[in-house]
Amino acid sequence: MHKLHPADELADIRAEIARLKAREAALRQLLLQRPDLAAQGRWTRVELITLRQSRFAPSLLPEPILNDPQYRRERCVQVLRCLPLPVPLPPVRPGWPIRRDGAALH
Repeated sequence: MHKLHPADELADIRAEIARLKAREAALRQLLLQRPDLAAQGRWTRVELITLRQSRFAPSLLPEPILNDPQYRRERCVQVLRCLPLPVPLPPVRPGWPIRRDGAALH
């Protein structure tokens, strides 16, 4: 088996994660929309529970506090982006393909 370059393997893994997340979302939606479906499979049982959580909402703070640099911290974050490489064009042969602009061939 051909070993992948780490950049290509990372892109493949991210694509697979995205595919799995989309499938998870579809299954979640199906199970939420169809409570009549059995919530138990052969190996797993699905439970729907409701949790109430308290979350901090910075958007609710007064404008002077939101804009005060005293309450801000800067941090450096490194991000790896996966960018597809352009597809290389085949080498061009001079005079190829032969262009015929309607002229007589004989």
